[in-house]
Amino acid sequence: MNFETIFTREKLDVLFPHDRTDAFFDALFGGAEDGSYDISVDFVKGDAKEAQFAFVLRQRPGKCLACNLTYGLPQVFMRHPIINLKGFAESVAKEMQLDPAAIRYELGPTREHSREVHTIPIYIRFN
Repeated sequence: MNFETIFTREKLDVLFPHDRTDAFFDALFGGAEDGSYDISVDFVKGDAKEAQFAFVLRQRPGKCLACNLTYGLPQVFMRHPIINLKGFAESVAKEMQLDPAAIRYELGPTREHSREVHTIPIYIRFN
């Protein structure tokens, strides 16, 4: 299976739309303007047993992407209805023509790539 042809930037932006960031911060703070980063999803790699993606957190201009803001996010993202990790994982399965009930998903710990970019690994495993 050629994951790169399935999970293009355009497809990932459909599966996890950009406006979800503002909705997330609106729910947390009562206003999207208080968010310090934008959230997107990137495809990392995949094989017959697992597909790896990552939530990418990019600092917004004039804001601070502090580690203390992002290290607790895997637990928040696992449950948050706006992030909807379960829905994202099920959409990935459907794109791969797999039964969404036959997958497991989890998040890894936050990784700091730079002061401006942090990622949270997403592991989707196929049963």
